[in-house]
Amino acid sequence: MTNKYDTPGRILLALLGAGLLGPAQAASITDWEGCSTIPADVDRLVCYDRVSGRAQPEAAPVPPADSQSASPPPPPPAVAQAEPPDPGLLSALSRHWELDDEAKQGAFLFRPHRPNYFLPIKYSSSPNNSPFQGALIQPDLGLDKLETELQLSFKIKGMEGIFGHDNADLWFGYTITSFWQAYNDTISSPFRETNYEPEMILAYRTDYEIAGFRGRFINLGMLHQSNGRSEGLSRSWNRVYAQFGFERDNLALLIRPWYRIPEGADSDDNPDIEDYLGHGDLQVVYRKGRNAYSLLLRNNFKSTDNHGAVKLNWSFPLYGRLKGYVQYFNGYGESLIDYNHNQQSFGLGVSLTEGI
Repeated sequence: MTNKYDTPGRILLALLGAGLLGPAQAASITDWEGCSTIPADVDRLVCYDRVSGRAQPEAAPVPPADSQSASPPPPPPAVAQAEPPDPGLLSALSRHWELDDEAKQGAFLFRPHRPNYFLPIKYSSSPNNSPFQGALIQPDLGLDKLETELQLSFKIKGMEGIFGHDNADLWFGYTITSFWQAYNDTISSPFRETNYEPEMILAYRTDYEIAGFRGRFINLGMLHQSNGRSEGLSRSWNRVYAQFGFERDNLALLIRPWYRIPEGADSDDNPDIEDYLGHGDLQVVYRKGRNAYSLLLRNNFKSTDNHGAVKLNWSFPLYGRLKGYVQYFNGYGESLIDYNHNQQSFGLGVSLTEGI
């Protein structure tokens, strides 16, 4: 029910409002009544302010239509923070021996040591059919020129930061290499030779420049190599060595002189082994993309009765982590049983790790 005093009351309020506002112009009754019909409180108050002449806040400028869809300006750049190198960008030597802090993976973790490969096809120009002579009389073994070869090699870090020094780590390595007459049914396809090589390495990381190469580490090692066979068929020796690792871009250079630990004449299986395997080796490794090439050289440095060996490896991508592997050897000492036997061999197969 409409109150008869409603309209005069509104008019009175309007007149009072007009008088109180002073300089503001009086609004019509229709304007005031129009505001009273607005249901939303905020919009109704805005209308009353407009009708009464109260100052309105200036609206913020509306950006052009084409700029409304544009993304807001980026915040001011933060101060750049130094980030550690991506482990994938570390050098091959650093990843292999964990030489940088970013490469550290802690102790008691299996890591590749030397190349891990399988050669289902391995051809030798001159198999060693009479490896044992002297006290043991053995007829021709009847070996095939075609055989297979398998090598498994790993290492474990036994202690990180040995002697309280962050630059020194203690490693233990183990390598087994088998030569298998897999296709020789005539002699029942035997493993003609298997070499076992445990070693202990104290790896000390370095950082110096020489002839354009960066010196990355010095390894002090002790190793035993044996074919694990009984007296008469046994081949073994023990060595201590120092290995120096250098790198420049994708090229790595490893120099390893060694000293044979002397044995008694009555227990030495191969007293002349140094005449054929020398007193050290040199290894060069070059990587380009996912291809790796390596060269291993040995020599006894004698002007007469000079003996040595060269070994070439090439690994290339096949599928996922699996890589093709090609190996060429020429010289003495492809295995312990062949330390004084000269031959050429060529192998083709696959690998999982190249080693270094």
